[in-house]
Amino acid sequence: MLAPMELAVLRQVTEDLIPFNKFLGIRLVHLEHGRAELEIPWRDELIGDPLKPAIHGGVISALADAAGGAAVWSALENPMHRVSTIDIRIDYLRPGRLEAIFAEATTARVGRSVGVADIRIFHASARGDTVATGKAVYSIRLPKVKP
Repeated sequence: MLAPMELAVLRQVTEDLIPFNKFLGIRLVHLEHGRAELEIPWRDELIGDPLKPAIHGGVISALADAAGGAAVWSALENPMHRVSTIDIRIDYLRPGRLEAIFAEATTARVGRSVGVADIRIFHASARGDTVATGKAVYSIRLPKVKP
């Protein structure tokens, strides 16, 4: 289990310090070593296809990316490491409904400089109905220290 300070740091980074995550309303729901669950509460601005209607695919992929990065970060020994996306693949399986959407990410591998996460997107009302799946690769590095 992560220390309360580590959880607080990730919550602040995920929800407050990344402007795009804050704009989307991404919230950290659950975090443990190598696993993260994030949520975007529903609002009408998330609609990508008003004729269907369905959640925009970019919203789904942004949530998947944030969840994958959080899962990789949670598996690191040093909370000062930075995690940034190298590559992400999303497979859309069904339209996202007009309700809160969740991403569950687990680490597939975490090495010294690269981490890999598997991600599943779903709605709380139908956790078994996968909206999308993803696999993401992240760079892991310590922040540069300025002299």
